[in-house]
Amino acid sequence: DEIPTVVGIFSAFGLVFSVSLFAWICCQRKSSKSNKTPPYKFVHVLKGVDIYPENLNSKKKFGADDKNEAKNKSAMPKNSLHLDLEKRDLNGNFPKTTPKIQSSPDPENLSPKHFVERKKDSVSPDSLKSITSLSSEDKQDKLGTLYFSLEYNFEKKAFVVNIKEARGLPAMDEQSMTSDPYIKMTILPEKKHKVKTRVLRKTLDPAFDETFTFYGIPYSQIQDLTLHFIILSFDRFSRDDVIGEVLIPLAGIELSEGRLLMDREIIKRNVRKSSGRGELLVSLCYQSTTNTLTVVVLKARHLPKSDVSGLSDPYVKVNLYHAKKRISKKKTHVKKCTPNAVFNELFVFDIPCEGLDDISIEFLVLDSDRGSRNEVIGRLTLGSSAEGTGGEHWKEICEYPRRQIAKWHMLCDG
Repeated sequence: DEIPTVVGIFSAFGLVFSVSLFAWICCQRKSSKSNKTPPYKFVHVLKGVDIYPENLNSKKKFGADDKNEAKNKSAMPKNSLHLDLEKRDLNGNFPKTTPKIQSSPDPENLSPKHFVERKKDSVSPDSLKSITSLSSEDKQDKLGTLYFSLEYNFEKKAFVVNIKEARGLPAMDEQSMTSDPYIKMTILPEKKHKVKTRVLRKTLDPAFDETFTFYGIPYSQIQDLTLHFIILSFDRFSRDDVIGEVLIPLAGIELSEGRLLMDREIIKRNVRKSSGRGELLVSLCYQSTTNTLTVVVLKARHLPKSDVSGLSDPYVKVNLYHAKKRISKKKTHVKKCTPNAVFNELFVFDIPCEGLDDISIEFLVLDSDRGSRNEVIGRLTLGSSAEGTGGEHWKEICEYPRRQIAKWHMLCDG
């Protein structure tokens, strides 16, 4: 009985000793391997940067001063090892390479290619700034080119316009560096015919290839007409961006010989800036007992033309805001072809809070346009935080409740 017990004890001690020896050998191999090739877990972060093994455990910051960097470089031995992370093999080891002694380059033996590369590297910051500024100015000045064709069908007495494409449009979306262009076309001066193309998504060279036929226009009247193209970029969350416009007077253009292919440079649209936004006369009254605000849109004058020779079809949209959130909206009727509109329309708004501290009211004067989005002619805001006449008018309304107070206001950019 004693012999099996002794054998079992010795076998247990042998098993424990062998396991501990195997574990010790594995730890030694692991420690030696870690000393040879330290695990660099930041290869992608520091790609192309020289790493010194003696500095890995120090708390050196990458944004250190130039003086400290110069001291570290001078303190290091000349034969120090530079680890290039891109030259490691799949196991993380560095291949053994024999050092190459490079002599100083001889200017006489340098090929012309070396001089060209040096010239590219020695560009001064001032020259780079001038190059970038010139390129940005060229981009701002050039708005692209519009390609189209004109034709007159004598049998049907119809004027045919084919909008083919536009090239080199500027990017109106800064994030995607593209545009969503479409084109609105109007025949002036009567503005009876208004059409627009479809929207093409994310392109600076849209190919529309859309044909518009206008019936009932005698050939003798073609010479008195003008084509007005407006190139826009669709914006789902705000007002569409105007890229530019093209004006084509048809006087002197001969269409009796057949289809005529044409192209024109797109120019910046600046009609309204030269003529101003106009003025709006409004009257307001705050009833503290019923907690209501009465708004009367009276008149508008000196409104700008929507295009070169046509008049606007204005109407006013009134928005009521509470703590910068729109809670109500109203609008007037459209007044046809006039720069001086008389509305005389009254609106009553219920105020959700006591007083007018968090209340503001916005007036948008728009140009009615059938078949497309109405363009904003001008904007007016009245409230406690409004500047100029808007703030003064609002202050009088708060100080003198139950009194109808009317004032003229200059319209701002919409």
